[in-house]
This record gives sequence, C-alpha cells and structure tokens, in this order.
Amino acid sequence: MKKLIIINGTMGVGKTTTSKILSKLLPRCAFLDGDWCWDMSPFIVTEETKRMVLDNITHILNNFLSCSEFEHIIFCWVMHQQSIINDVLSRLNVGDSKLYIFSLVCSEDALKKRLENDIRQGLRTEDAISKSIPRLSNYSQMDSVKIDVGELSARQAAKKILEYIS
Repeated sequence: MKKLIIINGTMGVGKTTTSKILSKLLPRCAFLDGDWCWDMSPFIVTEETKRMVLDNITHILNNFLSCSEFEHIIFCWVMHQQSIINDVLSRLNVGDSKLYIFSLVCSEDALKKRLENDIRQGLRTEDAISKSIPRLSNYSQMDSVKIDVGELSARQAAKKILEYIS
C-alpha cells in the first residue's frame, strides 16, 4: 500500500531538512516541497498565484500517487490552517493510499534560535521571526501527529516519523 506522508509546520521548524532525510530512509520514495511551487521572482501572493500553486502541488502529488514506481510520497509545506490541508487533500486521488499527517512543533525559544541561525547563514530574512512565531500555536489545533523537534535534530525527527509509519 502506498503511503502519503505530509509534514507540516511553521517556517523554520525543520520540515524540509527532515523530509529530505526521511526520503533517503524510505524505499521508492518521491519528495515534494511545496515551497518549490512558490519559487518565483518577484514573490507575489495573490488569489491567482495561490490557485496556481495549489494546482501545481496537487498535480504533482497526483502524478506521484498514480505512478506505480513509488511506495512513499512525502509532501512538506507551511500549512498554518487546517483548511489548507483539507483543501490539498480534497484535490488528491489518494485511492487506497495510507495517509499520515505530521506537524513539527517546538517552543517559541527553540524556533527563534533556529530562525536566527538561518538568518546568520543568509537563508532567511529578519522578518522570518515575526512571521513564523505567531503561527506556531496554530499547529496544536491541527488534525495531525505532533512531533516536538525543539530538542531533536532533523535526523532524529525523520527517524521518529519512520518509526510511526512502519
């Protein structure tokens, strides 16, 4: 049975790194980072671009789901409201696939340290902290398995997910 693994969380919590590691631990695995569908310059958020990004994401995920070559599909993205997850899922042809939804969470202090490190490395801008921390509390309300990554490396988080889905 195919497994669709959604990894969710606020910006900077470690979704992409965890997903990349997990993708190497799983056989026959495809990985989509939703941010790849937002990679545009200039970065423009309008109703039109939001529709386009959701269409692109769900098109790619549906292609992975329908391809017999893959047993595992990992999708990570910042989905700060349950309605976003529901919207993505409503567009997917999951068939008899097993669905797993994980939210990576941590304390505000741990998130701030992660973001500050990213800013020092030039990976994020200063406004990442003010954008990400207020959304952190949203994830406690999600219909998902919560993984507190505050004291975990991305490899440890990936192994926790692997244990859960095995």
